[in-house]
Amino acid sequence: MVDYGYNNQYSTSTSYGANGAADGGGFVAGEPQSSPAGGKGGYGKDTVRPVTIKQILDAQQPHPDADFRADGEPFGQVTFIGQIRSISTQPTNITYKVDDGTGIVEVKQWIDSDANPDKMDLESSKPRLVEDGYCRVWGKLKAFNNKRHVGAHIIRPITDYNEINYHLLEATAVHLFFTRGPPTAQANGQKTGDTNGAAVSRQEFTSATDGALSNVSPLARRVFNTLKNSAQSNEGLHVQMVASQMGMPVSEVYKGAEELLSLGIIFTTVDDNTWAVLEA
Repeated sequence: MVDYGYNNQYSTSTSYGANGAADGGGFVAGEPQSSPAGGKGGYGKDTVRPVTIKQILDAQQPHPDADFRADGEPFGQVTFIGQIRSISTQPTNITYKVDDGTGIVEVKQWIDSDANPDKMDLESSKPRLVEDGYCRVWGKLKAFNNKRHVGAHIIRPITDYNEINYHLLEATAVHLFFTRGPPTAQANGQKTGDTNGAAVSRQEFTSATDGALSNVSPLARRVFNTLKNSAQSNEGLHVQMVASQMGMPVSEVYKGAEELLSLGIIFTTVDDNTWAVLEA
């Protein structure tokens, strides 16, 4: 894990598999400072931040020379995971179009014309980046002619698909820290009030859900069980995470989810592709 520069429980070593970077060195973690949620910027802009592509596209930049900001905090280096939609090779660079389900961004990796032949032979023996394959990107967000791209220090294929889930959860945790502050303990045994102010117990919700589930397809039931039993934040799970957990295509997950959404068993949270179980 990377030290993101806030009072954290993470270690300061990078566990993503990147030992240094092209384009002049690795990532430097900022020193822990006061909580950003308390109004002071504790996020060092030179740290590497896990993000979704939507966060990249929505990042604010007051003027061309200003730092990009997400959740009000500046950042320089980013890391994200996505599926390669296309690969375009030019004499000086390779451009990848990467899609993570929240958006698409171009990733440019410059070709090192002075690379050692022995190193090139070693690189050729490693897993290769291919269209429709998943990749991990580390790099710097840049803008040119009002179009954003990421200049990649490192881009490598994903060999363990659990890394997709880990990344999305990590990006969510950092986002929640900056928008809501440090996590706090939730009271046990909370009850949800109905429109008349009467307390409705979690058990009653479960009973109602069980009744609705009796009318859904086996596929929808599998999607429900995955959403209910998988570790997640209070924002639920993204469709890509559900598909990875189930080992199924995203298109099939959408079919099951549509049944559950129409019955009000699950609901959308941060976007149309992220869902949570109503009882939770």
